[in-house]
Amino acid sequence: MIILGFDPGLATLGYGVIKTENGGRSEMLDYGVVSTPKNENLAVRLCMIEQGVKQIIEKFNPDHIAIEELFFAKNVTTGINVAHARGVVLLTANKICPHIFEYTPLQIKQALTGYGRAEKIQIQQMVKSLLHLKGIPKPDDAADALAVALCHAQTNKLGGLFRI
Repeated sequence: MIILGFDPGLATLGYGVIKTENGGRSEMLDYGVVSTPKNENLAVRLCMIEQGVKQIIEKFNPDHIAIEELFFAKNVTTGINVAHARGVVLLTANKICPHIFEYTPLQIKQALTGYGRAEKIQIQQMVKSLLHLKGIPKPDDAADALAVALCHAQTNKLGGLFRI
């Protein structure tokens, strides 16, 4: 099964693609980011995200798509912009792949480390370990997207509990 994970963002949207066999060992196929320039208006940036997401989905033809749910406690303005980007990802993905799943940061940390309050470096080390990589994927947004995909690979054994 090919799983595409997304870490939503307006300036930097992370993606990670893994292949897993029946919830067993996972293999990294690709990871990276879709970037948008800060000096461009919101509508243009959202169109750029749509184009990038569509290209990634068409290139890898994933069986499932997993996306991180939003969590923000301090900067509501940033959260709103990320929510716009996340909405574009959900809309674009749903047009191509009907199997979309959402996970909270707590669920992702729990699935990868067994501890819902794990630090970012612990998550990155688990991504490196579970995918048998030589180093931690960079940038952080791409590593986070791989973590989302791995979370889905781990929890997919539980059936459709997280499907939207």
